Amino acid sequence: MAAEGAEMGGSGDVVSEQETPATSEVMTTEVADAPQLVQEAAEEEESTAAAQYPTVLEEGDEEEEGELPADFDRLWRVAHENPLEFSSWTDLLQYCEQESHTTASRRALGTFLIRYPLCYGYWKKFADLEKRAGNTNRAHEVCVRGLKAIPLSVDLWIHYITLLQDTLNMNLPESTQHIRSAFESAVSAAGLDFHSDRLWEMYADWEREQSDLKAVTAIYDRVLRVPTQLYRGHFERFRAHLTAHHPQDILSTEEVGRLRAQLQQSKGGETNPEEPEEEKPPGEETPSDNTSIQDTEEDVQKMQELLLADRQKIYQQNEMEVGKRWAFEEAIKRPYFHVKPLDRAQLKAWHTYLDWEISEAEQQAQEGAVRGAEAQTSSCAGRERVLILFERCLIACALYEEFWTKYVRYLEPQSVEEARNVYRRACEVHLSHKHNMHLQWATFEERHGNITEARRVLKNLEQAMPGLAMVRLRRVGLERRTGRLDQAEELLREAVLQSKETPTLHAFYSIKLARFLLKLSKNSAKARTVLLEAIEISPDNSKLHMNLLELEVAGDPRGNGTGVQQCVSRALEAPLSPHTKLLFSQRGLQFAEDFGATVQSVLTVYDEHQKLLKELGNKKRSAENGDNDDPEKMSKLEESSAVPAPSMATPPAVPPMPMTTPPPPMMGGDMSGSHSAYGYGGWYQQQQYGGYGYQNPWNYNQYYPPS
Repeated sequence: MAAEGAEMGGSGDVVSEQETPATSEVMTTEVADAPQLVQEAAEEEESTAAAQYPTVLEEGDEEEEGELPADFDRLWRVAHENPLEFSSWTDLLQYCEQESHTTASRRALGTFLIRYPLCYGYWKKFADLEKRAGNTNRAHEVCVRGLKAIPLSVDLWIHYITLLQDTLNMNLPESTQHIRSAFESAVSAAGLDFHSDRLWEMYADWEREQSDLKAVTAIYDRVLRVPTQLYRGHFERFRAHLTAHHPQDILSTEEVGRLRAQLQQSKGGETNPEEPEEEKPPGEETPSDNTSIQDTEEDVQKMQELLLADRQKIYQQNEMEVGKRWAFEEAIKRPYFHVKPLDRAQLKAWHTYLDWEISEAEQQAQEGAVRGAEAQTSSCAGRERVLILFERCLIACALYEEFWTKYVRYLEPQSVEEARNVYRRACEVHLSHKHNMHLQWATFEERHGNITEARRVLKNLEQAMPGLAMVRLRRVGLERRTGRLDQAEELLREAVLQSKETPTLHAFYSIKLARFLLKLSKNSAKARTVLLEAIEISPDNSKLHMNLLELEVAGDPRGNGTGVQQCVSRALEAPLSPHTKLLFSQRGLQFAEDFGATVQSVLTVYDEHQKLLKELGNKKRSAENGDNDDPEKMSKLEESSAVPAPSMATPPAVPPMPMTTPPPPMMGGDMSGSHSAYGYGGWYQQQQYGGYGYQNPWNYNQYYPPS
């Protein structure tokens, strides 16, 4: 995989280094889980370094190097005031580098790498800074911290191992073992990367310098099974390694014995197992390990040919795997991390590559279920390649939620814990400012029964990004679903109290709280109190009046007529638009029509409605005569006001259609607009009542004479 190594030139521009990562040691038998191996390799190297070196200074423990440079404070403030502005950080880092101030550079790099840990080039700068300052132990620890943050960085592993070779006392036997351990951690974590050739060759060259030719052979045996960009070069170097040495010097005793047996078989010298072996005098028995057998030059050449033919088969199989992936690899133009957006072609290239690798692994898994153990090993390797590719992708595309989500969806059916770790990396490191990813994480934890973690995720998100209504409602929903209604109510009341300075948000939360109290707590009195208090703060909010009206309508009609009419009267006195007032008046009249106890009460409501209609009619005529300063607004009002003043003419000869009374929209319906997928874009959209027939010009004169 690759991360951005942002090297700064003299002009301050960021020059990107490229490298790509991968994970997991290639084994000929069983293949382990890639992300787990990556983490284990990084943690193993961290523990090894921690045991050998003192811990690097933590934040706040820097050794002061006099006063900080003049412009440091200014650039530091700019970077912290705009933490998502990458250039403000690079300006700060470049300034510290130009000033050659160790304390300032250490403070700036440490803070920057917490926010952007995938910039492997800055980890290298940090380690070099400590090395130049004579802090070798700190330099080692910085590299280890960097490798824990980005264990798939080939360049960073090479930098760390080079640092070990330059600083360790090679006269000590433990130094050699420590470097070998670092190499093993490196190839386990990043050795399967398509561009990991330098790391493998560095490892083989180092073992050759140690005169451990058998270890060199073992390294080539592993890399010959890895699809890498320079796979052909590895095979050619293995061929040269093979022809330059006697097989007995570069192979294990078991393999040498197998080669000699093959050689004897090819010569036709296979012995009959039924014939007893000729007894020899003491001291002249054939050694069991074949170490003292003298091979002729021809025998050596034959064994080399047999060995090369065996590796040739592995090479050809690997060549096929490389060919399958070559076009996909060529399409990836930026394998390292950068805050600059990727173009669509690059995003599509990653999606296509991932989809292909997943399908390839699934096919291998199906074959493994049929063909047995050998194919099963191949299917495990296929799954590992999928994980490796995801890890590579999530460096180049670390700021894109879609790839993190794709990774989680792949891992979740196989391992909940692995999927959880992906969510943790995404939300706590790379996408801390993307609330959607946090909400997905909380849903994931709740779905798998980890309510405590889901609650923690939502609480932390709200603290990091206060004011998001959807986060508070998710917290309320979580508590409600787990049966903690008192906690859910408390969260809503807290939201109502905290939003008093924002009337629209206060009204929104008040409506949510009132609905909660009415539907779940079955306490209409408390719900009414919440809405009335909200109306005092926002008397011009029609949504509050409408929800209060629905609450009253939803009650027992035999004893709730007074509440409905009071609600209507309150709305008519409020600073609402004429059209909205007309809707409330119509609703009050319909309620009286449907549930009025006496005809006189119905007529009283009817008379009030007639007065309102006349007032609107006068305003309309005034607009038609040009007396209004805003005729366009009045024209819209006339169009939206669908109930004209009743005609005083003679009733039509044809009897009108019987007036039907539709069921009123109950408070159980969502009065706050569309909430699909918690999208609250239409919180305060005006409720339309056209679907209930209130805009039809009912002729009330058919029922009551004009007053």
